[in-house]
Amino acid sequence: MPKFIPIMKLRYPLVAAVLCLLLNACVVMSTKQYKMLVADRDSLANRTVTLETQVSRLQSDTARLHHQIADLNHQIVELNQRIGGLNGNIADMQKKYEGLNNNLNATTSKVSELTTDLQAREARLKEVEEILRKRDEASKALKDKLQKALLGFQENGLTVDIRNGKVYVSLADKLLFPSGSIVIDENGKAALKQFAAVLNKETDINIAVEGHTDNKKITRLGQIKDNWDLSVMRATSVTRYLTEVENVDPHRLTATGKGEFQPVDTGITPEALAKNRRIEIVLTPKLDELYNLITK
Repeated sequence: MPKFIPIMKLRYPLVAAVLCLLLNACVVMSTKQYKMLVADRDSLANRTVTLETQVSRLQSDTARLHHQIADLNHQIVELNQRIGGLNGNIADMQKKYEGLNNNLNATTSKVSELTTDLQAREARLKEVEEILRKRDEASKALKDKLQKALLGFQENGLTVDIRNGKVYVSLADKLLFPSGSIVIDENGKAALKQFAAVLNKETDINIAVEGHTDNKKITRLGQIKDNWDLSVMRATSVTRYLTEVENVDPHRLTATGKGEFQPVDTGITPEALAKNRRIEIVLTPKLDELYNLITK
């Protein structure tokens, strides 16, 4: 706008100059000169109007620009505020990231620890499975030997089977004892002799002798008061015979009485009751390897 100010100042001085020339010089202008002066005046007037219009337009543009600048400044302030908020969010996210990263590291460490522990457990499990496999093989081999050694007694109430990795030799009471007695008869001694011959060769076997009775109450049997007594005394008689007569290592044997409380047949027929009156000799391969492995 300053560069237009000199042009605007030309308007009145020029007219004054013309008047001065007319008045002071007192020169009579020709028509041509007058027309030229009028034309210059009109031209200057038109230029002045044009310049004033341009100035007005420039002022309007300036005002609009100032308004736009104000709006932009306001937007800049808002954007700076948003940037500040975003910077705060970024700082919070960085803290959260650090926390998550720490959790991840801790979790990774725990997973590594658990993986190592799992591998160790799997290795131990394989060892246990291998020991149990050997136990099962040993139990089957022992069962085969006992069945072969006691083949002649199987028709008289002797059975051999495997349960839970243990060999169960079940002898009906009639094979070992007279009715109501705790004294082993000759037929029973013959069976136990064959049985002991196998046990003395298989020294890595633990032996549990269990006495079992039916559920009939005992009457008039002298020192034997009830089925508990009968089951314990019969188990003890078999244990004494094996250790004292057949020289089975007593450290390997355990004698227990189960009374009437672990029947193999819950029926009330004579046949069912006869099945329940029995001596069970439970043979368990020694599993020192397994025990040592479990207690590590």
